[in-house]
Amino acid sequence: MMIWQADFYRRPQPNASGQVFWDLFIIDSTLNFKYEASCPQSQANSAWVTSQIQQASDKLPDVIQVFRPQCLSLIEQAGNNLGIKVEATRRTTALKKWLKEKQQFTALDKPPPIPLSENLWGDKWSFATLQASNITEFINERPIPVLETPDFLLPINLGLASTVQVPGTVIYGGRKSMRLARWLQSNRPVALNYIAGAPDGLVLEAGLIDRWIVATFEDEEVSEAAKLYQQRKQQTQGLHFLLVQPDDSGMTYTGFWLLQEA
Repeated sequence: MMIWQADFYRRPQPNASGQVFWDLFIIDSTLNFKYEASCPQSQANSAWVTSQIQQASDKLPDVIQVFRPQCLSLIEQAGNNLGIKVEATRRTTALKKWLKEKQQFTALDKPPPIPLSENLWGDKWSFATLQASNITEFINERPIPVLETPDFLLPINLGLASTVQVPGTVIYGGRKSMRLARWLQSNRPVALNYIAGAPDGLVLEAGLIDRWIVATFEDEEVSEAAKLYQQRKQQTQGLHFLLVQPDDSGMTYTGFWLLQEA
């Protein structure tokens, strides 16, 4: 499968003659194929993007990945014109690296996190760890209805030592367990971060720029556990997990995600 990553955005400043331009950048995940083009704002539409994708290569990709919400609909329209699937994802590492090298990367404005709906929240939650060597066994030997464990996030593919403890969060959802897992699946979790504050909290990064408050706490013991959770991420290249299960019996699991900041 051929995958491209693309960005199309308006330059923050007009040129010397006062014209506003838009820049298109396309790259593949190996960084071997690169294409860039610019157009005045009057031409910045899906028809122009479609023509540029056609000109970029003799062979069109199967998928184009997009991380910027502002250009997603334009590239989706171009993808529809050409029969190319467009995927909204933060995980466009090659593209972001290239844009930073060209000093063209502009950080996305993220909204403040909003509380998770009460009709999704379960009975309780806790921090946990899984030994890196046990993660593949865990996901292969247990029937987990909702599972998101991309190959590139498996500990062995990140080069993690088998004895490293991968940090995570377990939510005991009770009767709401499947509802919560399906909601998470539809919102595409990316990372679950501890944020110090008054009170402290756990914030879920999801989709392209979505942010959700999963939990808040003021207990000092929980805050210390949260700090350890963040510290352990530094030993795992940011790898962590989110597990949803009905209860703490260890008999039934509902959803499991491998996560990493993108």
